[in-house]
Amino acid sequence: MENIYILMLIALVALAAIDLVVGVSNDAVNFLNSAIGSKVVSMRTIMIVASLGIAVGAIFSSGMMEVARKGIFNPSEFYFNEIMIIFMAVMITDVLLLDFFNTLGMPTSTTVSIVFELLGAAVAMALIKIAVSDGETVANLSQYINTEKAILIISGIFLSVIVAFSIGAIVQYLSRLFLTFNFEQKPKIYGALFSGIALTSITYFIFMKGLKGTAYYKDIKGLLEGNEMIIIAIAFFLWTSLSFVLTKYLKFNLYKIIITVGTFALALAFAGNDLVNFIGVPMAAWNSYEAWSASGMAADEFNMGVLAGKVPTPSIFLFVAGLIMVVTLWFSSKAKKVAATEVNLARQSEGHERFQPNSLSRVIVRSTIGVINGINYVLPKSMQTNISERFEKPVVNLPKKKVYELPAFDAVRASTNLMVAGILISIATSYKLPLSTTYVTFMVAMGTSLADRAWDRESAVYRVAGVLNVIGGWFFTAFIAFVTAAIFTYLIHLGSITAVSLLLLLVFFILVRNFVKHKKEEKEAAQKRVIKRAELITAKEVIEETSDHISEVISRANKLYTNVVNNLSVQDLSKLKKTDKHVLKLNSEVDALKDEAFYFIKSLDDSSVEASRFYLLVLGYLQDISQSISYISKASFKHVNNNHKQLKKGQIKDLKVIDNQLSTMLKDISIIFQDRKFEDISKIVAEKQELYDHVSKSIEKQITRIRSEESSAKNTTLYFGNLLETKDLISAIMNLLELYQEFHFSMKKANIKM
Repeated sequence: MENIYILMLIALVALAAIDLVVGVSNDAVNFLNSAIGSKVVSMRTIMIVASLGIAVGAIFSSGMMEVARKGIFNPSEFYFNEIMIIFMAVMITDVLLLDFFNTLGMPTSTTVSIVFELLGAAVAMALIKIAVSDGETVANLSQYINTEKAILIISGIFLSVIVAFSIGAIVQYLSRLFLTFNFEQKPKIYGALFSGIALTSITYFIFMKGLKGTAYYKDIKGLLEGNEMIIIAIAFFLWTSLSFVLTKYLKFNLYKIIITVGTFALALAFAGNDLVNFIGVPMAAWNSYEAWSASGMAADEFNMGVLAGKVPTPSIFLFVAGLIMVVTLWFSSKAKKVAATEVNLARQSEGHERFQPNSLSRVIVRSTIGVINGINYVLPKSMQTNISERFEKPVVNLPKKKVYELPAFDAVRASTNLMVAGILISIATSYKLPLSTTYVTFMVAMGTSLADRAWDRESAVYRVAGVLNVIGGWFFTAFIAFVTAAIFTYLIHLGSITAVSLLLLLVFFILVRNFVKHKKEEKEAAQKRVIKRAELITAKEVIEETSDHISEVISRANKLYTNVVNNLSVQDLSKLKKTDKHVLKLNSEVDALKDEAFYFIKSLDDSSVEASRFYLLVLGYLQDISQSISYISKASFKHVNNNHKQLKKGQIKDLKVIDNQLSTMLKDISIIFQDRKFEDISKIVAEKQELYDHVSKSIEKQITRIRSEESSAKNTTLYFGNLLETKDLISAIMNLLELYQEFHFSMKKANIKM
């Protein structure tokens, strides 16, 4: 029997290592995004500083391990065998859940997941015990769960959403009023005062409050306690004085210091607060096993009240955990995927919005506009003007080639993000409350974005929808963590080691599948040339850009058309459905290009304005091509899905002949644009009539069939519809080629080298 629990411990250790990897991949965004978004510090420096913060924070996190041992349930109500089932179910659920969110590229809360997993597993085990007991009912559930502490933790986590957003907005609003967007032009003392406040706040709460939960605090307790105000005053004076000297005489960028120290502080706070989420459960399992093996009692007789005591975590375990976290930070590619969401929602500039608006986001924005209008009605005009002037953004006259290098937001906002988030997380850590670092950092960033007027009338409805989507994902995390951990607990209770083995195989399978899928996506992304609109400033660059787009769209349209014809001929519904999904993806990508046309036109230099008309017409024809393919795909899928009669052999034969001719032509077109052989366009244009004629003859043959033999109305509708849409497809392609031929000739005539 003891061997079973040794195997479970080994499995828990392995799961802890995996959990550290998937957890840091999700949470790295929390302490990196402000520094990344502001671009004040190099990426290499950010990574080094964050690594040091994680390493130090991991060593200081020992006191937080109590949450996994007794923060959610009463350990004295469970026996050793039951505790091990709870811990195993929790860790399996946590790994699967975090990897799922990493694969989606969405930030979630590792704290919320572990809290609700512990709660779900403990409730499930308590209900199992109640079910086999003669004298207990569901009303006795409260004696198994540490209700008071659990409610405090859960309410603290969700309250942090409101608190973080509000404080972030208030601090950023005051900071912007004080410094404005032209903060670099302000007197040096302004920046020094801001730096003094920021650095004093960070150092006090991280290096003093954050030490309270560690074993090192007792050595300096007498020196710190009772002298807080004196220490704060001295720290503020020293930081402000140092900041003034650095900026006044050494011309040093103070915000580099704030962002660097803030990144270190937030990484330290993350490790100190969140390490319990990854290794707290395995460490509690290890302590449980040590106590049980020393007792000599049976696993189902040994009461786990021993977990209620305080047991320090060995430093070696904290060191190893910190090392894994640091290595993951440097090498995890999924962390980069997760990071894009917050920067996109918080950015100051305009651009393509990732999220689509919904009814709730529209109501919120509309209501907020009403409130603002009401406030403006009350405020004196002079005050409104003064405030507006302090929020005016400076005009940055960069060469057009450098526009894309602008940061997502400036150093003042990045500093506020780091300062406020670090303080809030450190306060929670000092009181041993497992605050969600994701909730805090994300909501602080959203609050500062709102206060900084980054969400204007053009973008607010999209940004609010994005925030609501992320918050909705957090509630989904809580629900799914609770339910899944409860189910796994019940399965392990029923199947013992067999169930554990099967669940571990499930974890291995899903992790490998997601890893392979992620690598495939990375490979596809690397092969696809990403074009930044701000880089396209000359006619030559427009030619390069559109050539790639045309080659890609034509190639994919060719494949999709062939797939529809082949799958329609054999009535393969599943493949038609799959093709339709790819058609939708093509449509959305072409639509996204059209949505960004404004930024493209804005980026052109004065000598290339004619290229904007050309670019818009190209996008219009590409949209016509994708819409024609979409019609053919949808009509074919609908026909087969409704179980209508199969097309006749003659109809299928005609469609395949058209497909072969069209496929040959589209391959040639794709190669022309891929290899930039624009002189060959004329050959394709000259051959178009043959294909037109064949489509027209097919239409005439179908008319003859209708009049001379039995024919299905549904078949005729589908066949005619596909043929007519094919003619439209060919027309759009030919119009595109003729446009390109004309523009290419005009560029050569103007002596612009292609």
